Formats: sequence, structure tokens, C-alpha cells
Amino acid sequence: MGTERIDTVVIGGGQAGLAMGYRLKERGIPHVILDASDRVGDAWRTRWDSLTLFTPARYSGLPGTPYPAPPQSYPTREQFADYLERYAAVHGLPVRSGTRVTRLGKDHAGFVVETATDTIHADRVVLAAGYDALPQIPAFASQIDPGTVQLHSSEYRRPSDVPAGYVLVVGAGNSGADISLELAQTHHVVLAGRHPGQIPFHIDSRLGRRASRVVFWVFSHVLTLDTPMGRRAAANLRGHGGPLIRVKTADIAAAGVRRVGRIARVDHGRPVTDAGEELDVAAIVWCTGFHADGAWLDLPDIQADGLPAHDRGICRTQPGLYVLGALFQRSLASSMIHGVALDAAWIADRMARSDTSAPTPAATEPR
Repeated sequence: MGTERIDTVVIGGGQAGLAMGYRLKERGIPHVILDASDRVGDAWRTRWDSLTLFTPARYSGLPGTPYPAPPQSYPTREQFADYLERYAAVHGLPVRSGTRVTRLGKDHAGFVVETATDTIHADRVVLAAGYDALPQIPAFASQIDPGTVQLHSSEYRRPSDVPAGYVLVVGAGNSGADISLELAQTHHVVLAGRHPGQIPFHIDSRLGRRASRVVFWVFSHVLTLDTPMGRRAAANLRGHGGPLIRVKTADIAAAGVRRVGRIARVDHGRPVTDAGEELDVAAIVWCTGFHADGAWLDLPDIQADGLPAHDRGICRTQPGLYVLGALFQRSLASSMIHGVALDAAWIADRMARSDTSAPTPAATEPR
């Protein structure tokens, strides 16, 4: 097993890790980006086939390279994955693909990053591996009849993956709404879950195109942890998820999808709603979200969400440790593509200020 020392290790080669790499290179901070996927962008390539980003191209680019498409167009998952791969190559970012971190710990000199083949000693580490590593499925799913096909949204690819008959989609957020609408073309669909609200316009409409600039500015600069409105939004989002963006409740109803309440339990091998309705379905697609995989973090101050305690990405009790891309890390935009670019600049500036050997250009992004 090889051993090396690197100033800064970025764990994760998705949009957050690449944005961080760009900002570190810009400031002359030596670093490496470790990515478990075989290719840059693979985290997007493994999502369902028809997935299209909610963010228009204007807000889908990373620092230094705008997304190459009309500003109001919406990239597909494959197009965005390819953009990330090109981005890493164009900017010469030091990505090591196929390198999964198995342990992050500390020793007397700093941090110890272990992979299957190497050990890296680092002064600083940025956790940018994404926070949707592990599917979140209710414990009672194990009680459902074995003859019922069960898929998490991370496993769903296309309607042909789902057997004929009635399909229950659990989780009425954006993923559940998108998948329900697609399945309704070929299946009878029941959608279960609390209505999360919705933005009051279609994002592809003329109004939507005009409003998007205001909406994304609000996401980044108004709905932040610095404002009472932002703190309320953060509490609501963490508890209930965000509003519907592309698909509206009227679209779901028009497609013939039947809405029911939450799934509360399982009786006789069948899911049962909180109103007591027992559902006889051939398949279930769980659109119930994800949680972080913190099993490889051999560090103190790990919270219930699987991340170390941090203040807007800076781990105050563990100097040199940073978080990027977390839900509402600084603003509603923090887990969005354009938001990680803002937060990466802020973190990189603070790294540069603590390293007198690195140049410290004027901050290029607002806090």
C-alpha cells in the first residue's frame, strides 16, 4: 500500500468536488480529488433515463465554464454528466477516479485518508462526496409480500423495469412526482405522501423563464442562514423536503394518478395508508430520499445526519475539515449546482487566508 502527503484532499468528484478543485487551483492550493466512480459524472449517469435537471442551463455551470446551452434550456442527466467530465479535463483538475475512501481519520500530524490501495496524509480535507449515498426506506418495507416488486428511486431506470398492474409510488416530492407522471403512461399509478407545495408557475413557460432569475437569486441571497426567512425555510426543508418544481399537482391528476395519504404500516403483506386503505399493488417505487453514509468517517462530532458538526461548511472543532454541498449549508442553493460554486469560493478563500504560502486573490463570489 502506497503512502503520500498532500496538502488538501477533496473527497467526491461530482459538481461540488469539481467546483472545490477549481477554486483550490485558482488559489494555488495543492490538492487531489478522490472519486469513487469510474468516470467523472457517473453519479448522474446512474439516475433514471428520463431525468432532466430542474435548474436551467444558466444556473447549471460551474466556475470558469458556463454550461454550453441556451440559458433557459434544461440539461438531461447524460448531458450534465458529460459536461462534468469535460469540465474536469478542460481545467486539468487532479481527479482520481475509481478511488473509494474507506476511512477518514486523524493522527498527530493531521488527517489520514485511506483507500483500498493507498494512504494519504493531508493537512486539510473537504467532504464533498454527496449526501445521497444510502437509500432511505421505511423499516416496514421488509414486511411487504415478497411477490411485490420493490425499487428505490435510485434503482428505477424506466417504466419497463416495473411489472404490469398497479404501481405505488411512495413519496410525493419532486422525484416521486416525476416518476409517477412517467409511469402513468403505461401503468395504473397510486401516489402516496404529503403534498409538499409547489412553485406557482411552470418553469418552461414565459413567466417561468422571467421568474427564474429572481427565484435563483432568492435561493442564494435571501433564503440563507443569516435571515429569519431563510432559517424558517431551512427547518421546513429538513423536515419535509422542497416544493414541486417542474411537475404540478394538476399534471399528476390529468395523467390519471390517484393520490392517497402517507403509508403508515403493512397489513397482510400490503401497504396501508394513514386513512386505513389497504393497497393491492404489483410494485412499489420508494421515492423516500437518501441519507449520508458516514460509516467511513472515523472522526468525532458526527451528527445524526452522518456529517461532522460544521458551521456553514467549516468544522470549528476539527480545524482543517470542511463540508461542501450539504443541504442548507449556507443557503437554500447550497445543495444546488450554482450554490456549491458560491460555497466553494467562500471555503477556498478561508483556506488561502490560513496558508501564507498560497496567493489570496480577491473573493470572486459573494458570501
